[in-house]
Amino acid sequence: MALKMGIVGLPNVGKSTTFNALTKAQNAEAANYPFCTIEPNRAIVPVPDTRIDTLAKMASPERTLPATIEFVDIAGLVAGASKGEGLGNKFLAHIRETAAIVHVVRCFDDENVIHVHGTCDPKRDIEIIETELLFADLEQVDRRVDRVGKLAKGDKKQQPMLDLAVKLKAHLEAGKPFSTYPDQDTDEFRETLRDLQPITAKKVIFAANVDEAGLAEDNAYVKIVRDIAAERGAEVVKLCAKVEEEMAGLSDAERKEFLDSLSAEESGLDQIIHKSYHALGLISYFTVGPKEVRAWTIPVGATAPQAAGVIHTDFEKGFIRAEVIHFANFVADGGEPGAKAAGHMASEGKEYVMQDGDVVHFRFNV
Repeated sequence: MALKMGIVGLPNVGKSTTFNALTKAQNAEAANYPFCTIEPNRAIVPVPDTRIDTLAKMASPERTLPATIEFVDIAGLVAGASKGEGLGNKFLAHIRETAAIVHVVRCFDDENVIHVHGTCDPKRDIEIIETELLFADLEQVDRRVDRVGKLAKGDKKQQPMLDLAVKLKAHLEAGKPFSTYPDQDTDEFRETLRDLQPITAKKVIFAANVDEAGLAEDNAYVKIVRDIAAERGAEVVKLCAKVEEEMAGLSDAERKEFLDSLSAEESGLDQIIHKSYHALGLISYFTVGPKEVRAWTIPVGATAPQAAGVIHTDFEKGFIRAEVIHFANFVADGGEPGAKAAGHMASEGKEYVMQDGDVVHFRFNV
């Protein structure tokens, strides 16, 4: 299941440095000037999960494959981007392709690091980005009103779609994002959402980028970001992109020692990955064998046949049953034979709703 997160923000707020640390490779040029990222950098990032490490130690497979998320580092937006300012709205198309957004916000003062607006002001910076994303959606809805309006003249069945487009236009013009439109449980809204892929309908995680001194305690800038995120119903991760980038080159033992010195269980970047997974409503199940231990990504609420279909469509079509052991039981019982003997293996049918951490063996017939 391909997951794609877009990293956005103003120029020079730490997006590319964050991306470098995420990928543990210097794939994105981080420079002290606006627009150093021109084409979107892309990388597949594993989802940190101690459970798959535990299963791999138990099974000693030939290979281990964790769940993954694709991160896309998108060039910095500026005021007027939706009208072609800076590098223009070309980059808004890249954002539209993502499933959710990581909005990097600068939360530190440093005269040696240029700010595109001269001063650090998280509220202003967030509003600039949100306004440009909203304008980009409004432009699309404007075009939809024109297009559907012409169709409705010859086909009255198009009238409900036109009515919705007009209402959405008024909603956006009032400065409200797609995500807050009140009447979303209609076929017309779902079709519009599918056709337009509106940016302001996407989940957002705010990444408050601080200097090293800001890691210990929230500074005034971070508090502003947290307040804004609370209003939006969004999550916040505080990180120091520069420190994260340096930490990416450490061994696992050195990394743990460094995190312990910060009294942190996981890095800011690991938090971003986990919160991204959570924001998208995703869970993992596992398959375990001598050749491969693998984490598979499915949406919350997926049934056993749907989960099987992630491995191969034939598995879903020919689904017979799923032999399921929850992770905790699998580990406590020493693996599948022990879990089976202890009565912890359940044979589940087509109606079974998958749980996070299920260890599964699918039976199917093609």
